[in-house]
Amino acid sequence: MSKLIGNAIFGQSGGPTSVINASAAGVFTEALRQTGVIEKVYGAANGIVGILNEKFYDMGQEDPAELELLKTTPSSALGSCRYKLADLKDDDTDYKRLLEVFKKHNIRYFFYNGGNDSMDTCNKISKLLQQSGYECRVIGVPKTIDNDLFGTDHCPGFASAAKYIATTTMEVYLDARVYDTGMITVIEIMGRHAGWLTASAALAAHKGHGPDLIYLPEVDFDIDKMLADVKKVYAKESKVIIAVSEGVQTKEGKFIPELVGEVAVDAFGHKQLGGTATVLANYLKKEIGCKVRGIELSLMQRCAAHLASKTDVDESFLAGQTAVRCAVDGMTDYMVGFQRAEGSEYKCEIKLIKLDDVANTESKVPLEWINDEGNFVNEKFIEYALPLIQGESEVAIEDGLPRFAKLKKVLAV
Repeated sequence: MSKLIGNAIFGQSGGPTSVINASAAGVFTEALRQTGVIEKVYGAANGIVGILNEKFYDMGQEDPAELELLKTTPSSALGSCRYKLADLKDDDTDYKRLLEVFKKHNIRYFFYNGGNDSMDTCNKISKLLQQSGYECRVIGVPKTIDNDLFGTDHCPGFASAAKYIATTTMEVYLDARVYDTGMITVIEIMGRHAGWLTASAALAAHKGHGPDLIYLPEVDFDIDKMLADVKKVYAKESKVIIAVSEGVQTKEGKFIPELVGEVAVDAFGHKQLGGTATVLANYLKKEIGCKVRGIELSLMQRCAAHLASKTDVDESFLAGQTAVRCAVDGMTDYMVGFQRAEGSEYKCEIKLIKLDDVANTESKVPLEWINDEGNFVNEKFIEYALPLIQGESEVAIEDGLPRFAKLKKVLAV
């Protein structure tokens, strides 16, 4: 296949993770090496919004050492967005603008880093460019702590969040057992429709310092059943730790915060969650009468680079690097994914998944990995997740604190 010569642009979208910038480092370092094919490398400010607003950075102006530091810098270094493109048939305004910008800046390589909604955006842009006869290679780079992207064994970002959740749960476990009085602790963990993150609290239990009960969105949540579960454990131990997904729903489809009030909605039509632990803690205190703490791990789950999995960092970098190599080799309209090899030793290989297949399709915790009572996971989940959290990421330290990347962010002209 003949070389496609032009410029490349990379954007980050959706919720940040502790390793999303490792993928950015993979894209940027590899794209900058592709001299003779990729002429300029741009970073979009705030994802697709930056492209629409024609605001992006010339990554060739960055210090290579700072790009290397992206590997251990949390959050989205370029800025993110939650912007939903309308369907082309309903409104072509954004699409016309995107095509205009791509042509003006000779963008021939487009890499978009994100989760389900981001892959939908990536897919829509890929189809637009194909229909318009504008040659541009489009590759999605996976990212989501929710671990719910279709077609890949796991998603970059999940393992580091899982490691943080398991570690923090172990620490909370020890803290919650200091006093000789009864206590219930409710830990709220991210996860809208898929319970991968909450299930990772079972890794703490695997080490003897974890939750007694785990509730995932894959199983309808019954507050009366939960109360019975808690009373049973409390009667025996006088201490109970509950790990619950923010997205658990009743059989009527109500999120827990909806039981006490209205819930806001974001640009994608998703209900904005949070507050599950508080609602359940107040309920349990009223029903049982002991001390109850509600803990919402919130943003810490996704930005704890100090506890990142080295496996996750390395694979995230590889995902970005591979996206560029595949695009230069002529591939387009795919997302990079991972395929776990058979055998007892953990090994993952790169695979490519069609954007049509992955866009807006969720992967959930298999029901056979959840116990019959619907309040914990079994050994199958441990076997799946434990290899992913291995290794310690070495964060650069300066004056006793992390040294994160400092990008100049020189605007492209």
